[in-house]
Amino acid sequence: MTTTPTIKLNDGNEIPAIGFGVFQIPSDGSTYKAVTEALKDGYRHIDTAVAYFNEAEVGQAIKDSGIPRDQIWVTSKLWLQDFGYEPAKKAIDLSLKKLGLDYLDLYLIHQPYGDVVGAWQAMEEAQKAGKIRSIGVSNMTPKIWNHFVPDFTVMPAVNQVEFNPLFQQHAIREIMAADDVKLEAWAPLGQGNQALLTNPVIAKLAEKYHKDAGQVILRFENQLGVIVLPKSVHADRIKSNLDIFDFTLTADEMKQLEALDTGKGNHDPDAPGVEQMLAAYDVHADD
Repeated sequence: MTTTPTIKLNDGNEIPAIGFGVFQIPSDGSTYKAVTEALKDGYRHIDTAVAYFNEAEVGQAIKDSGIPRDQIWVTSKLWLQDFGYEPAKKAIDLSLKKLGLDYLDLYLIHQPYGDVVGAWQAMEEAQKAGKIRSIGVSNMTPKIWNHFVPDFTVMPAVNQVEFNPLFQQHAIREIMAADDVKLEAWAPLGQGNQALLTNPVIAKLAEKYHKDAGQVILRFENQLGVIVLPKSVHADRIKSNLDIFDFTLTADEMKQLEALDTGKGNHDPDAPGVEQMLAAYDVHADD
């Protein structure tokens, strides 16, 4: 089994370049099964969140895998309900408890609205205390970034945003590059967008390299320095998504794929929608 390449973050930590995302995988045993499969196939980076409601199954799968803790990169995220200094402190401890872990490798501000600065302060303290190794943000546009990040003491290590060949996030990448903040891609395969997966440029490259469309897309993103988080519950797909390091796209092929950018994604963090998010995900319903 090949070792997954890593990407160095601005805080010195090395994050596996590809991770396994568990968004929308239910906590009815499905998350446990998927994470177990992913770890068996060689993934060493698992991405969950409080609002995914499956941290406990992720933690159990990690524990049962027999893989040493320091060989698995675990990410979770702070939900909107817990923003603010005191609520965030409690939420970090609760995530660690649910996951059954002593520390998290990465913890993110999940949706950047409300008392983000207070929450970030709690995350900075948790990092100093050794509860979290790296801290970051998600879904930050240039507008949101410029509103909050100047008030942070510690620069985020990553910004996890929607990213795929049709939506390449040039504006925020430019801002992040100044402080070597890495981009993590959620929906790196466009959430099954057929216009992307059947694109003729991608299809031609897939044929050339004897790969599938998904593998070509993930390799393109990896070569851009993007950390990718493909998600699947299908064993063969979980495995194939990891198999992207045995070929290299040429500079010309990278340009062809860069030319596919439409500048538009499915999710616009600048649009109002906080109330809907809070209504959809109550992370304290069972408290």
